[in-house]
Amino acid sequence: MIELLRAGPLTTVQDLGRMGWRDRGLSLCGALDDLALQRGNLLVGNAPGTAGLEFTLGPATLRFHADACIALTGTDADASLDGRPLRPWWRAAVRAGQTLRLAAPRERMRSYLAIGGGLALPPALGSLSTDLKAGFGGLDGRALRDGDRLPLTLIDPPTAPPARAIGLHAPDWDASVRVLPGPEHDEFSAAAREAFWSAGWTLTPQSNRMGYRFAGPGLQRERGGELASHGVLPGVVQVPPSGQPIVLLADAQTTGGYPKIGVVIRADLWKLAQLRLGAALRFIPCGLDEARDALRQRQAQLDQLRSALRDR
Repeated sequence: MIELLRAGPLTTVQDLGRMGWRDRGLSLCGALDDLALQRGNLLVGNAPGTAGLEFTLGPATLRFHADACIALTGTDADASLDGRPLRPWWRAAVRAGQTLRLAAPRERMRSYLAIGGGLALPPALGSLSTDLKAGFGGLDGRALRDGDRLPLTLIDPPTAPPARAIGLHAPDWDASVRVLPGPEHDEFSAAAREAFWSAGWTLTPQSNRMGYRFAGPGLQRERGGELASHGVLPGVVQVPPSGQPIVLLADAQTTGGYPKIGVVIRADLWKLAQLRLGAALRFIPCGLDEARDALRQRQAQLDQLRSALRDR
């Protein structure tokens, strides 16, 4: 098992989310930087959607009580194994009794720990993801605490795949995301539409896994009446009466009534996971064909990576 000696401010068990339950009012949840989790899993020989640990801002300290193969991905945080530097985006063999220390990241937000074989926790509605709002999944539906112990699914041999020095380049990251115009985009004033696409939007402290609230020019809606409550998804950019946009994330509610000026494309949602409070983000206009191509390209890259690692 893994013992959390120091859990960090918000560490949770996450996979790729709880699919197929939004009509029952349940959020998707799952890793905010799903690309980091999937790549880490491929490095240790897991299926891409295997559950791992999501660390928010760190620092954290873990002790392993079994041999394992691990990969640490996501942020630019320094890490060490029994005091020796651990390279991010590389797989490594861990022996029972060793201690992993993760420092606070320098610029970004979230780190992910993938463990060969995964965590031996019971799924809830088909997923191990922690739903903090509803209080289920993961470990008792909550953030991890100091002293928690997580059982591992042991594989034979426990360090398979061989922990030879194999790693990946971190994906390119910048503080911009591509956005499709939303259903109410044209109901905003011309000045508001121009500001939405041209301003640098500052991430505010009133942000969490449900949604990111941004500060910038007030976005004024000129046309259209009050909206009835309707279905929403992660990536939707809502504009409340304050005129300050909210980007919905994995833990977002399933319905809402605010007008939607845009939708962050699926292939770029992972970038939001690494945006720091107080940092500026830009929204880049995007068409539907480009959004589909970006998602196909991302999946093709993951498939190529899986094949390359399997061959090694």
